[in-house]
Formats: sequence, C-alpha cells, structure tokens
Amino acid sequence: MPTDAPVIAAIVPCHNEEAAISQVVHDLFDTVPGIQVYVYDNLSTDATVEVARAAGAEVRFENNKGKGNVVRRAFADIDADVYLLIDGDDTYDVSAAPAMIEALLDGPYDHVLGVRKQVTSTAYRPGHSAGNRAFNRLVSGIFKSEVNDMLSGYRVFSRRFVKSFPAISREFEVETELTVHSMSLRVPQTEIEVGFKDRPEGSESKLNTYRDGFKILSLIFELTRHERPLMFHGIVGALFAIAALVLGIPVIVEFVQTGLVPRFPTALLAASLAIVSALILLIGFVLDGTTRARREVARLVYLGFAAPSRSTSRLSE
Repeated sequence: MPTDAPVIAAIVPCHNEEAAISQVVHDLFDTVPGIQVYVYDNLSTDATVEVARAAGAEVRFENNKGKGNVVRRAFADIDADVYLLIDGDDTYDVSAAPAMIEALLDGPYDHVLGVRKQVTSTAYRPGHSAGNRAFNRLVSGIFKSEVNDMLSGYRVFSRRFVKSFPAISREFEVETELTVHSMSLRVPQTEIEVGFKDRPEGSESKLNTYRDGFKILSLIFELTRHERPLMFHGIVGALFAIAALVLGIPVIVEFVQTGLVPRFPTALLAASLAIVSALILLIGFVLDGTTRARREVARLVYLGFAAPSRSTSRLSE
C-alpha cells in the first residue's frame, strides 16, 4: 500500500467465535490489501484469542461485557482514516468491504451502512427480519431520515464520524445508537447491499430475540427523549391536554348552562392536568434549545477532522 494511502482499520468484536474468526480475518486481509485487523475479545471462554492471532489479527481485550463497550473502547483507542466494523461470526459477506470503502472515499461519506440481503433462507432467526423492519420504520419516522437496516453490524466510518460518536450504549443497542447519531448529526451517508448468511457450524448466536428487542426499543425511547425533546414532550403534553379536555368540557358546559360548578373536584383535576400539560410543553421547548446547542458543539467537533480522502492519510493533521 502506498505510504500516502488512507489507513484502514477493521474492528471485529468477538465473544466465543473460535469457529468463525479465522475465516473473517483471512477474508479481510485478502479483500482489503494493507488493512489493519483488530479483533477485540470480549470475555471469550474458548480459543477465539489464539485462533485470531494465528490468522494474523492484532488481538485486544475489553473486559466489560457487551458489544457497545467494545465499540466504545475500539473507537477511542484506534487511530485510522477509515474504520470498518464487522462481526466476527462470519455471517457478513467480507467481499463487499472494498465497495463500501470505495463508496466512503468517493462520496466522500462519513457512514456507509451494509444493508443485509439473505443469501441463505435461514440467515435471519425467526422474528428478527420482521422486528428489524419495524424498528427501521419507527426510527425513520421519528428522526425523519430513511434507514433500511438500522441493526446491521457491518459498517464503514470516517475518522470524523468515529471521533465525534459519544458511544454510551453497552450491548447490541450500539447499532441503533450509531444509526441515530448519523441521523442527528446529519452526516453524509449511503447504503450498500451486502450478503448475509448462516453462522458456520459450531458457532452460536449471542442474541436473545425478546430481551435484546426490548433493549433496542428502550434505547429508541431514550434517544427520542434526548434527541427530539420537543416532539417527545409535545406528545406527552398533548396526552395530558386531551385528558384535561375530556374531564373539563362537561364541567364548562354545565357551568355555562347553570352558572354552577357542582363537580368541583373534577374541575380542579382538569385544571391541574392543563397546567401540567403546559409545563411539559415548556420543558420541551427548553430542552429543545439545549439539544440544539449540544448538536452545534458536536458539529464543531465533527468539523475539526478532515473529510475522508483516498490520496493522503489524515492522521498527522
């Protein structure tokens, strides 16, 4: 690789992937000449570390369990111009990596998402495909930016994306966090279709359909509250306002007709709900201003790094 070529680093999170990691590492070296492959072992109890080292990868360790913890550690520790994130279970088509990297550099983009296309009929576990589509529609609607595979673990990033990503999630919710970060910061991004197949024999999935689905839904809820506070508090405030109207309109009608307020507790409750509704909406406006200021700071941090380029390494800048 020419000395002025961009430095490309592959980050491969692993937990008990001895049956698959060797193939992933060899495929990365074969398809992306000059790539630096970092296998992050996350409390494996099998021979993942030994197999990865034998395949030529640099093995590092993250002892806090969870993919989110691995990504946070890797993004902080590794300096590169282009970052490729891929799971170590050999389910993603590594041969798509050059096209994803080329797309990032040609754009230039800051985020290239690998949209999974099944090449075997059983690649997706039961319910995962439908759940993924539902989450895609939900997040696309909330953040007003279309995404077709928000849970994909196969992505390519620029340096400025990685170094401006806060990385607060701990486990498999990190894909959701990455997607929402790219939407909130409105970075240039694109999607490329990639093959997705079954795990090799002897490799077992670490996902729990219902537990991890609930965690992802909870994270979407939290990210909506933090990233779209006016919308979130507006909806909550509207619910309180509707309740106030349902309770208060009959009291008002009765007062207009008779001049009396015989249901005083109901009137008091309706008035209280209306006040709470107004306060919630006011909080939404305040937090929306705070969020705007935070995004401006994040944007300035993002702009502190050069755009991805194929001609010169930016690490010295």
